[in-house]
Amino acid sequence: MSLQNHPKSKIQNPKFTIGIDLGSNTLRGVKLDCESGVFVAEYEKIVRTADGLVESGRISETAVERIVSGMKEMRESLGFDGAAVRAVTTEAMRRAANRKKVLRRIEEESGIRFEIIDGEEEARLTLLAVQRRLERLGEPADSFVLADIGGGSTELIFRFPHATFSRSFELGIVTLSQEAGSWESVPEVLERKIPPLREYVSDLYARAGRPARFVATAGTPTIVAAMKLGMNYASYDGRRINGTVLRKEELRGALERLLAMSPDERRVAVGVGRDDLIAAGILIFEALYDLLGFDECTVIDDGLREGVALALCER
Repeated sequence: MSLQNHPKSKIQNPKFTIGIDLGSNTLRGVKLDCESGVFVAEYEKIVRTADGLVESGRISETAVERIVSGMKEMRESLGFDGAAVRAVTTEAMRRAANRKKVLRRIEEESGIRFEIIDGEEEARLTLLAVQRRLERLGEPADSFVLADIGGGSTELIFRFPHATFSRSFELGIVTLSQEAGSWESVPEVLERKIPPLREYVSDLYARAGRPARFVATAGTPTIVAAMKLGMNYASYDGRRINGTVLRKEELRGALERLLAMSPDERRVAVGVGRDDLIAAGILIFEALYDLLGFDECTVIDDGLREGVALALCER
């Protein structure tokens, strides 16, 4: 099985790089042509890595099976031969008691060795991808706060002209939903999770000032942007998402529309495996508008997987 996997890759100046992000809910991969800077192929699958993690503290057997199956599909979809590959995983694996056993099995069955990265590295790579996309869109990329709302954590990254600050918080759409147990309990549990974010933002604003704009990435912001543009899960196009502006009041409208849908309609809109989580994600996103002090947000589809691929090219 041919594979060149970071950090032991021997490929120098690769033509193609592949970045893989195994998150708490989604497995995502992307292939980048280093010469043109164009992402030429992508893969995404809901694998629900963190399903049951809150209760058991472990990644379940069925989640591992979904991940392995997804990795095999990704190999076929992206084409790994001759490419430099780096595969990273984040909050769910950071928290799982059986993470070593799980990652060993994934490597044995898929040929891919995943690296658990900390919140600082996750923020650095996500910021790289978002900055590059903003630059390609011709938008200012020197002063903004970036919210990366994941399945198991939320990263807040503050980019100023001469400094960057970031912190990862244990607040994600999967873990929030599982801890709450029901949609009705989500607001109460969310309110208990917000104080550490509020304290961090207040302190940072006092020391460094308020950035010029609010930017968001990951599943919830992109889904709401897709709904605004009339797309569903099947017709989703990340190229159209990039640069979409969402006002805070549009989130409440999207939430009301989703809650009024039947379960089948909701799956068509946001995808199987997200349908029971999106409401929690929208409430987190809405809270961030208030916390950060913005009325509107620019949504970027690019995230961790793109940052991983870009960083490999730039090496």
